[in-house]
Amino acid sequence: MPIVTIQVTREGTSPGVDAVTADEKARLIAGASQLMLDVLKKPHESTFVVIEEVQLENWGWGGLPVGDYRKKLSGKSD
Repeated sequence: MPIVTIQVTREGTSPGVDAVTADEKARLIAGASQLMLDVLKKPHESTFVVIEEVQLENWGWGGLPVGDYRKKLSGKSD
């Protein structure tokens, strides 16, 4: 029984959207389940998919909190 965990940021896919939509989550679940069927021959009924949404302040990139790293990349400061 496969358990697939997908971690996504809570930024959403459009400006001003602060979460992944229910439709996007449903599509992720369907896609991950299909991948398990195609690659491992595991039926959809035996595949569990967990989606974890990570708050912006809870992850880092390049040795910095991601917000700070993005500011550094853009050349902006507070």
